[in-house]
Amino acid sequence: MPTVLRRDGFRFFFHSNEGNEPPHVHVAQAERRAKLRLGPDVELAWSYGFRQNELSAIKKIVMESRDRFEEAWHEHFGRA
Repeated sequence: MPTVLRRDGFRFFFHSNEGNEPPHVHVAQAERRAKLRLGPDVELAWSYGFRQNELSAIKKIVMESRDRFEEAWHEHFGRA
């Protein structure tokens, strides 16, 4: 599970066995989890335990860091 970013108490990562899916990022904080799809628009796939205001903050971080996440995704899974 490569961690791509740690920010504001959140850990952003992806699972190495999910390369067959479209680019996305997982986020965790304590026991809370969420998955956001990266494109063409950042979209919440699912979440567990986060409040709406936290999901808004998470989505903002993902939008700001989307290029970084996509670059890490393609580098890890060997796709351009």
